[in-house]
Amino acid sequence: MIRRIIRKRRPAPTLAGISLEEELALIRVELMYGLRVNREAYLRRKVDERNEMTTRMREREPAEMLADLRGSLERTVQPTGQPTGQPTVVDLRSRRQSRTHQDPEPA
Repeated sequence: MIRRIIRKRRPAPTLAGISLEEELALIRVELMYGLRVNREAYLRRKVDERNEMTTRMREREPAEMLADLRGSLERTVQPTGQPTGQPTVVDLRSRRQSRTHQDPEPA
């Protein structure tokens, strides 16, 4: 009887869930940019991307994937001593309209 229970386990769900970190990021996007994120569409896109990645992984040889990763890392990492000239961190406050630095009037 125990063997039957083990064999008849349900397969893993195909639809991935939204992690706590992802949910917080979605809420942050909604609040900062005034957008509404459709959670169902987000989950569908997440599953599609995961399926696409698994098909890519199955079709390629590990040595080929390693060479691509190494090449992308070499393009990304700058050698020391060569400044990029552009900041790597974007300050979103600098892109917003400047606010007055005065205290608001009391109510």
